[in-house]
Amino acid sequence: MPLTDRDRAILDFEAEWRRHAGAKEEAIRADLGLSPARYYQLLGRLIDTTEAQEHDPMLVKRLRRLREARLHERAGRAADVR
Repeated sequence: MPLTDRDRAILDFEAEWRRHAGAKEEAIRADLGLSPARYYQLLGRLIDTTEAQEHDPMLVKRLRRLREARLHERAGRAADVR
């Protein structure tokens, strides 16, 4: 399924958000009209698609790597609690 305009906007925003002045959450609302929670839900699903990989392979690879690191970190903390 091809990327929608919103999908491309989310990927492009994530690639460029550091250029925005102010907090990322404010920029998400202003630029995309989404709540930050919804944005991250959509982004998380989007980076698992082949279409997103083809659109911006470096960004998707970096985001997948960051997600994997966060999952490992959470798993480590959960193991420490036991």
